[in-house]
Amino acid sequence: MNLAEFEALLHAQSYGEIVTVDKPVGYQMGLHQHTFDACALITAGEITISVAGVQTRYGVGDIFRLSAGTPHLEDAAAQGVSYRVGRRQIAVA
Repeated sequence: MNLAEFEALLHAQSYGEIVTVDKPVGYQMGLHQHTFDACALITAGEITISVAGVQTRYGVGDIFRLSAGTPHLEDAAAQGVSYRVGRRQIAVA
């Protein structure tokens, strides 16, 4: 999937904010969560996302999704990572 196709998918799925994220070699983020749903296409490097003790590695061309409020770890220490990500804000009741 190319970037234009990916962004069309994000728009179709109501992801309002689309940004590029670059994390350097050595990047690690401890347990945290976001207030938005995320859907990202890896464009360079790779990242490992750990959810509930399960590690999944994503490389160039892979798409990862995280629902708002999902506790997770991020690790791109070996290569760094770049990705295009859509963020869909979740309404608070």
